[in-house]
Amino acid sequence: MTTDALGTGPVDVRTHVPVDLSPLAGTAGRLVAKDADLWGADAAGEARIRLGWLDLPDSSQELLPRLAALRESLNAAGVDHVVLAGMGGSSLAPEVITRTAGVDLTVLDTTDPHQIRTALADRLERTVLVVSSKSGSTVETDSHRRAFEQAFTDLGLSGADLARRIVVVTDPGSALEASATEAGYQVVLADPNVGGRYSALSAFGLVPSVLAGVEVGGLLESARDLLKSLGADSDNPGLTLGAAIGQAAVAGQDKLVIADTGSGIVGFGDWAEQLIAESTGKQQKGVLPVVVEGADAPGFADAGPDAHRVVIGPAPDDFDGTAVTGPLGAQFLLWEYATAVAGAVIGIDPFNQPNVAESKDNTKKLLDQAGDGPLPEGTPVLTDGAVAVYGDEKLLAGAKDIAGVLRDLLAAVPDRGYLAVMAYLDRFGDAAAADLRPALAAHLGGRQVTFGWGPRFLHSTGQFHKGGPQTAAFLQITGAVTEDLQVPGRPYTFGRLQLAQALGDLGALAGRERPAVRVHLLDRAEGLRQLLAACAELA
Repeated sequence: MTTDALGTGPVDVRTHVPVDLSPLAGTAGRLVAKDADLWGADAAGEARIRLGWLDLPDSSQELLPRLAALRESLNAAGVDHVVLAGMGGSSLAPEVITRTAGVDLTVLDTTDPHQIRTALADRLERTVLVVSSKSGSTVETDSHRRAFEQAFTDLGLSGADLARRIVVVTDPGSALEASATEAGYQVVLADPNVGGRYSALSAFGLVPSVLAGVEVGGLLESARDLLKSLGADSDNPGLTLGAAIGQAAVAGQDKLVIADTGSGIVGFGDWAEQLIAESTGKQQKGVLPVVVEGADAPGFADAGPDAHRVVIGPAPDDFDGTAVTGPLGAQFLLWEYATAVAGAVIGIDPFNQPNVAESKDNTKKLLDQAGDGPLPEGTPVLTDGAVAVYGDEKLLAGAKDIAGVLRDLLAAVPDRGYLAVMAYLDRFGDAAAADLRPALAAHLGGRQVTFGWGPRFLHSTGQFHKGGPQTAAFLQITGAVTEDLQVPGRPYTFGRLQLAQALGDLGALAGRERPAVRVHLLDRAEGLRQLLAACAELA
């Protein structure tokens, strides 16, 4: 961590991509004035109720005394370990904030039973659960709440002692507000005029961060400092960044490849990924963010002609992309503003997410139709050691082993297309799965490879997969469950829910006739070892 990362300081955007600000004359002033017509008549209704993020650098100040008092009260009662149950915009910003500060926060944005069991077994007697959901109906977050309520009860907590252990962040009027109030939980209401992916500086970003021990005043102060420049047509870093992203995409550079070069901010790319993908990936248009491991990672230095390279931090020598520097709070606001500008340039509504519910609906349908019976997994095309492969026999006609499967799938990635790796696994216990992104990108000749943990990516790049340009191939990874966990009050386990989510998303992709393969790890550790070894055979 560096002091500057969470404190104040200048924001700088330097770009070598062609940028023409003349078509955007007046855009900056209209945006800070919350002109809902900026994105066209069809988007105005949604935009009118989604521009509250511009107020957050000031309005969120009001939260800080209450949150500080709540943290002090919890700590005095011996409760000093924070678990955050939230998906997408409800979890990504707090994770960046706390990791940058070097503060402990357990984030649950998964349905993997192994990962959830690990969280339940970790310092439960000292744990407060923050339940974050705008709607209150997010199935993952509702399931997490149920599991922790049961665990707290089994620990012997009841009444006021149990109520103290759960803090709820939600929108006014949600079903979650009503049920949490009835249960006696602490409820913090967020601004309903802020969409989830624009909520970094709202209660969704600040409540878990403050309770975990982060001093967040600098975040808001640096964002306020930046806000002063965002209404101008010149010397406006947000306008420059938004124009660079949007105009590059219109010109054919619709992959935004993001690397960190020593910014001091930890995990910022994952937050920006959701913001950009879910905001722009629709109407067969959009900007695909690709988060890579560093400026020397496959897919960055060798990026193809469809890539716009961005670094968070100092620009490398002879860099021909865009470099962005500045403290975290200002960066949150900068990228939100730039994404809204890019939406106007591309010609889409940056505040809706028309395809996100599709996989959710498929999941519910699969669970309802299967009842107590098995989910419709299908029959493996082949089994190689600890890996069973499911997919189109025509796509995999020549495959005899895992290396052959990967070769056939890579061959299906079109020019200027991309490969999406989607891992429905334990983000920490199966962390080696993330190594597949660079391992596969090394064999794609500059075409991009994204990596997402399921079901978390469904609230992020999942929108782009369905609504963006249909130029992708997909590798889905599921794994055997060795110790499942019942979702209290529901007729399914976490493992069953996780598999239904994977199959439901695969069905959404199949409906678009995109090349997709599911590999199921019969043994997770050995299966991942096999997959990575097969990548090494692709040369």
